Amino acid sequence: MPLFSFHCATCDKDVELLMRLSDTPICPACGGKEMHRLLSRVAPDLKTPGLMKAARAQARREGHTSNFSRSEGG
Repeated sequence: MPLFSFHCATCDKDVELLMRLSDTPICPACGGKEMHRLLSRVAPDLKTPGLMKAARAQARREGHTSNFSRSEGG
């Protein structure tokens, strides 16, 4: 399933949702259904070890460990 970016008109938050194109988006913050799809930006190629290390450190600080292996603390 693709990842889409949306803006909630009810609570004014931007969110990314993993969903089918045919699904109706619902805001995870407030439950609002007035979601507007945003233009997605292309992700940069993060093969540079320094950029990868910084991105992983930020993800770990924020508690996002779903992309880490068990040996990395995920």
